[in-house]
Amino acid sequence: MALSFDPDTIALPKGHFIGGRYVDGKDGLPMRRPSDAVAYADCPIADAELVDQAVSVAKTALRQSGWSIRRPRERTNAMHRWADLIEAEGETLARLEAVSSTRPIGQLIQGDVAVTAEQIRFFAEFADKEGSDLVPTDDASLGMIMTEPYGVVGAITPWNFPLSMAGWKLGPALAAGNAIVLKPSEMTPFSTLYLAELAIRAGIPSGLINIVLGDGQTTGQAMTGHPDIAKISFTGSTAAGSAIMANIARTGVKPMTLELGGKSPQIVFADADLTLAANAIANSILVNAGQACVAGSRVIVEKSVMEPLVAALLARMAAIRPGPTWDETSSYSPVISERQIARVDTIVQAARQAGAECLTGGRCLEREGYFYAPTLLSNVDQVSPAVTEEIFGPVLTVQCCADEEEALALADHPTYGLAAGLFTRDLNRAICVTRRLQAGTVWVNRYSRSRDHILPTGGYKRSGIGKDLGREAYQANRKSKSVLINLQDQT
Repeated sequence: MALSFDPDTIALPKGHFIGGRYVDGKDGLPMRRPSDAVAYADCPIADAELVDQAVSVAKTALRQSGWSIRRPRERTNAMHRWADLIEAEGETLARLEAVSSTRPIGQLIQGDVAVTAEQIRFFAEFADKEGSDLVPTDDASLGMIMTEPYGVVGAITPWNFPLSMAGWKLGPALAAGNAIVLKPSEMTPFSTLYLAELAIRAGIPSGLINIVLGDGQTTGQAMTGHPDIAKISFTGSTAAGSAIMANIARTGVKPMTLELGGKSPQIVFADADLTLAANAIANSILVNAGQACVAGSRVIVEKSVMEPLVAALLARMAAIRPGPTWDETSSYSPVISERQIARVDTIVQAARQAGAECLTGGRCLEREGYFYAPTLLSNVDQVSPAVTEEIFGPVLTVQCCADEEEALALADHPTYGLAAGLFTRDLNRAICVTRRLQAGTVWVNRYSRSRDHILPTGGYKRSGIGKDLGREAYQANRKSKSVLINLQDQT
């Protein structure tokens, strides 16, 4: 099918989505398309009063629908119908996301849309398979650990993968029996709004999914501090995660899942398959123009294979096909905004002034929109801004190491520990190095998530608290209660 489209012909959802319908909002934040910098819409900002309305609707819907106390298989079946609709309406979802985001339409259809449907199905199956446990006690008593939903869960998603990140939050929360108030990024809200529409069409009760639009300072703060939101799940920067923690502490106590920033290393040993390594490394920084929290932006390579690896990376970087996200031939993304592309360039130029050598890139592309050339920097040390800062752009650094110990020393980051990559043919080395890497995810002879949704994701250090995906994400949406029953004869 032909996927390319005219962005000016797309009808955008308008307003917040509360109680199964759109609610008008005051125009707030101007929005520009990353691919051509054209102003095309305004994102309304939900104030504390509107957030309170959404939470109240969620509480009422949860009580009236009996969602949390239905036969678990009913929740599973409704979510499977939702996943079917996501696939059936994939082209509409992809267009709504492509028009506002950095995700090319071709990659959305094959990737994000399909993955989101898979995630919904994956979490749906937990509803009737995970539950309370009997635990060993003495013969005179019966011990149980009972689990139950939190009630209303708050979720905040980022702009870099809007659709699949919404699936990360909505899937486990709904399967576990909760209602949700979700705030997508103010730069990329439209596919999430339509995703909520599809849930209603699939038979998920109105009011269980509520989408409020707005920024972090107003809407996000009202959500995270709301007394009736029992748990928060957030994906975004470490700075924003810290602000959420502080706001929760000011307004009460509640559990949270935070998937935050990263500055992830990729170690290439001399015995690695260099073609495989170069392809994986290039993809990790070229896909979505490096705008991913797990972007493998720091390459650490043994000296004897540095030259051929760098040559292969330069060849891959030269072969990009930049273009607007609504053109199906485009494979290289724009940066999300003028502000972000300026930040990327500021860090690159600061690194160059500190002594880094720019082997390619280091500039904005001369075309419409916010496109930055793939950039490879060498001659960087551990205090270079390109090594210390999460750039969130298509910028790769390369450092040379003499052996395994130096590689691990260079890989360790004082702030982040989200992901890491490792390339070697030596299984013993792979296992030993993996054990020593300070990262929540380690990929060996690859660098990307698979569609094995059972594998959780989350970070060490300031890269986060808790896990998304996997069994852990479902369990994080239920609270536990210990029960001890005395079985002794009371007569």
